[in-house]
Amino acid sequence: MAKKKFEDALTELEAIVRRLENEQLSLDEAITLFEEGIKLSHFCAARLEEAEKKVSLLLKDDQGNPYEQPFADTEP
Repeated sequence: MAKKKFEDALTELEAIVRRLENEQLSLDEAITLFEEGIKLSHFCAARLEEAEKKVSLLLKDDQGNPYEQPFADTEP
């Protein structure tokens, strides 16, 4: 799953959740889907954590203190 994109993994996870909620699945099918969903959930959480760390690194002053900076308004 290392080469998978976050958006693709999230889409797959959403599809698994819909199947688990809406389909009549056998216990084995449900467990298999649940296991795949957990893997995708962990992957997405890790990618979000990586992104958060990158943003945090970018928003530190010269002394290493974090600061907030609003996004620039892109509308004219």
